[in-house]
Amino acid sequence: MSTRCTVIGITGGISTGKSTFSQLLRERTGAALFDADRAARLLVDEDAEVREMVRAQFGAEIFSAAGDLNRAALRAIVFAEPEKKRALEQILHPRIRLQWATAANQSHQTGALFLADIPLLYETNGENLCDAIVVVACAQAIQQDRLMRRARLSPAQAMAMIASQMPLSQKISRADHVVWNNGPVAVLEAQADTLSRRWR
Repeated sequence: MSTRCTVIGITGGISTGKSTFSQLLRERTGAALFDADRAARLLVDEDAEVREMVRAQFGAEIFSAAGDLNRAALRAIVFAEPEKKRALEQILHPRIRLQWATAANQSHQTGALFLADIPLLYETNGENLCDAIVVVACAQAIQQDRLMRRARLSPAQAMAMIASQMPLSQKISRADHVVWNNGPVAVLEAQADTLSRRWR
């Protein structure tokens, strides 16, 4: 492993601002950025083997007549049925892990800075591939409100989704850096400035 920080893992809870912070860091450092959520979307949209596995696990009706995945229906199923959530993870996670592990290893060899936005970083033991980990956090009330507005959920649905994840406090306790996203984007930008100077 490199003696300097080259692979930076960025994680947090749902709707805490991971993706926004990752983009701010990318803009400031010019580093390559791997987005696990985007990788998952591309797999279910473009990988024929993955689409067939999803169809077999969740039924043909999970796709429209045009072949588009009904993401809202899939999300409702996986949060209501833990075994279905595990089944989807078993389809997607090994493929996503291979993609970003390959890029991380290349980064360690070249010394080029690499950012990995991985929501389930700790849950998939992804910290083993990172030189430093940033957890993006916010107050639970703010997290719940953002999630309700973003996904059009009820307060109970949003809290159930938050509760289904590893507690944010646990992630914070394992982080190298904690970024707080309770306020305006300018506060997030200032923290991105500080960390980018460290790694640039």
